[in-house]
This record gives sequence, structure tokens and C-alpha cells, in this order.
Amino acid sequence: MPTYQYKCDECGYEFEEFQKMSDAAIEICPECKGKTRRMISGGSGFLLKGSGFYSTEHRSESYKKDAANDAPNKAIETKSSSDKKSKKSSKKKKD
Repeated sequence: MPTYQYKCDECGYEFEEFQKMSDAAIEICPECKGKTRRMISGGSGFLLKGSGFYSTEHRSESYKKDAANDAPNKAIETKSSSDKKSKKSSKKKKD
């Protein structure tokens, strides 16, 4: 059941009411007994955008493949940078 928002045209009082969709709109303000109107609200929808995640919170197969392809490249870059550091430190030790 949705929660509807109402606003009084007379006093400006705003309130929410938890109702069935088939229930009639509330026409009388609980504060001043003036005329009310149902307001349009944005709702509370939850959206996930992008190619990585889905509403089930599992990664897509294409993302997993891309990540697997990137992983070895990162390891090679890390090794080569650590090799350069060790070579530099060994040169300093020789001097």
C-alpha cells in the first residue's frame, strides 16, 4: 500500500496517509476541516545505473572478463616497477 501526501488548501497543513490504491482521497483536513488535495510525490524508487552492477548486486559477465584481463597487466606493471626500485637500490649500494 502506498503512502499518499496531502495538503490543505485552507491552512497549508501537509500530512501523509497510508492507504490502499482503491481508497478514496481524503478531502477534509484533520486540522482545520478545510478542503485538501492529494499531492504528486517522487516516490522512493531505487535505481542502479551503469554497466557494472545490477539490482541483484552481482557483477555482469562482461565486467568479470574485463577485470580478469586487466589483472595480469597490473601484476606485470607492479613487478616491473619493483624491479626498477631494487635495481636502483643495488646501484646505490655498489657506489
